[in-house]
Amino acid sequence: MIHGSCACGAITFTTSARPAGLSVCHCVQCRKMSGHFWASAQVPESALTITGPVSWYRNSPRARRGLCPTCGAFLFWQGKGESEISFALGALDDASGLHLEKHIFTAEKGDYYSITDELPQKE
Repeated sequence: MIHGSCACGAITFTTSARPAGLSVCHCVQCRKMSGHFWASAQVPESALTITGPVSWYRNSPRARRGLCPTCGAFLFWQGKGESEISFALGALDDASGLHLEKHIFTAEKGDYYSITDELPQKE
């Protein structure tokens, strides 16, 4: 079982599903929402239990982002019409044994850092 929460504890989430698509997103929107890049994993929405007052924010027509209205934590991302939902790896409460698979939207990465690992990169 995977457990996660926001910084203030108002929102918690759990899943027993095996996450897929573990990625680091370097797009401008993720950088602005998180303050750097955003690492996430994806599970079927039906396999994720969320408790607490998630505030959904749509900053593009393609997706919505789930935030805590109290502490501002950026916890969830879901593409429009998709049955999967991504959760922030940084919000996990315990060691997960998960490993990143790739970097995405690398063409939009900030110029103040380098990607130095050997993971695949998708522009």
